[in-house]
Amino acid sequence: MRFLGLIIIIAAAVSFVGCAVVYRLAMRYRWYPPVRARDVHKTPKPRLGGIAMFLGFLVALGVASQISWFDIVFASPTRVLGVIGAAALIVVVGVIDDFVDLDWMVKLAAQIVAGLILAFSGVAITSLPIGGITVASQWMSIAFTVLAVVLVMNAVNFIDGLDGLVAGIAIIGNGVFLVYTFFLTESMQTSRFSLAALISAIVVGICAGFLPWNWNPSKMFMGDGGALLVGLLMATSTIAVTGEVDPSLISKDALFPAFLPLVLPFAVLIVPLLDFSLAVIRRLMAGKSPFSADRKHLHHRLLDMGHTQRRAVLLFYGWAIVIGVGALLTFTVQPMWIAIVFVSIGMIICTVFTVAPLSQRKRLEKQAQRSPYGDDDDQFDPLDRLGLEESDKVRANHPAPVALGKRLRKLTERKKQSTNEEQ
Repeated sequence: MRFLGLIIIIAAAVSFVGCAVVYRLAMRYRWYPPVRARDVHKTPKPRLGGIAMFLGFLVALGVASQISWFDIVFASPTRVLGVIGAAALIVVVGVIDDFVDLDWMVKLAAQIVAGLILAFSGVAITSLPIGGITVASQWMSIAFTVLAVVLVMNAVNFIDGLDGLVAGIAIIGNGVFLVYTFFLTESMQTSRFSLAALISAIVVGICAGFLPWNWNPSKMFMGDGGALLVGLLMATSTIAVTGEVDPSLISKDALFPAFLPLVLPFAVLIVPLLDFSLAVIRRLMAGKSPFSADRKHLHHRLLDMGHTQRRAVLLFYGWAIVIGVGALLTFTVQPMWIAIVFVSIGMIICTVFTVAPLSQRKRLEKQAQRSPYGDDDDQFDPLDRLGLEESDKVRANHPAPVALGKRLRKLTERKKQSTNEEQ
């Protein structure tokens, strides 16, 4: 375990220092795109965090190659080179997209090629739990691998809209997955220092090193290069586990634990995957490309509900922890009701905090309607005076209802003071 901890520290340190260098260069030479209409931030910021994260990935791999405990990983150099090649392709395409906004078909083609590189290098889904153990054909294996890679990459990239969101979700997801790989070794003949464990540790490290630069208020973003890299590596660690489990060694009772790696990453990414699915359906129904941009993602809706950026990000963290840890507990803890209770209580808490601004906003609107200024100033009664469409615009421009409450209190106190002075 200490060697995986060392890899995390090295990846984090290189990523952090790399971000510092990239940030200084980007600000000096103005390597940042203009603010887009769908962006939450108001000032231009570099989107080159993916370069520093990729550097941390390479250095961590290089260090691991010199540690004997990881010999099993580098015994098949083709797999490692395949991961490096796919990652390099994705980072290059993502960085270019951050500057020139590539057509969605070009990005999708690059993602498919990255999946093919992984599959042909030996990192592929070799078996699936369908009515028992079913070993797929080579072409089915390649198809499932490419599908998983493209799906996870886009799910991660789609939620990259708030400071610290992707990095935090990746730390939680890969941290849970790393713990899972240790439990897996107790029931099956696999190595704790496998490719899946190494990749998960590296992702935790590079995201931990990047997060201080991206925490709200952020200085820089990871960009498409970083988000696609994180998605690719998360998919890679998931796929790698399926290739490291020998189906002949799996008993009927161990069937679910053996294939939990297929479920766990998707459980952690359930909210991003839901956002991705809704976005694709929404855009196709509108006659648009499924990869076209808009401002209707789940994180945008949380902001419109009244959450601040930090609260919205922490909510995503909460949901990821509840679902990810809950999925892990179903395998590691007995009896099953412990996991069910944990998930149930966690979901109730997360739901309460998610919808809290709605009740707060309703209370403030009622307060505004009772205000002596409600009849004279439209901004204190937007719902009644401006109508639904205009009130939605007001909420979008002023997502935090607390500001309205503070202003109301100040005006009410000012009214009382003027009344007392007249008396």
